[in-house]
Amino acid sequence: MKVVYPICCGVDVHKKFLVATIITSKGITPNYQKKRFSTFNNSILQFKQWLLDNNCFDVCMESTGKYWVPVFNLLEDSINVTIANPKWVKAVKGNKDDTKDSKWIGDLFRLGLVPGSFIPSKHRSESCGSIPVIALSLFPANPAKRIDSKMFLPSAM
Repeated sequence: MKVVYPICCGVDVHKKFLVATIITSKGITPNYQKKRFSTFNNSILQFKQWLLDNNCFDVCMESTGKYWVPVFNLLEDSINVTIANPKWVKAVKGNKDDTKDSKWIGDLFRLGLVPGSFIPSKHRSESCGSIPVIALSLFPANPAKRIDSKMFLPSAM
């Protein structure tokens, strides 16, 4: 298969730590560098610096719960982050561990086999953040009241 990302990183994110594997493909066999980081902000920033020091600008991580969000937020300004649906990066059953999972995610991503999930940009999510609050404050919560209520029509305002 053709290598899409010659230098990339696969990340397995957990509540208290993340395991990252940088894959470099200079030739036929890839080289792997593995490291474990805490999920505190200063450790995630060390992870980001480790990626930049290794010229790795493409990262793929599995969207496990909400644990990927702080990692994504701290990386997105200078690194291309792909959030993968767990369905697409699920490893074969067997003796799994975090290092093998991050390597598996990285290998799939390196070959272009991981479709990314849609994550709105910072600008878009900040500008759209107030819309649900406005919508909730304008209309009654009960759908029946929403339909029957004429005072919420634009002509009545």
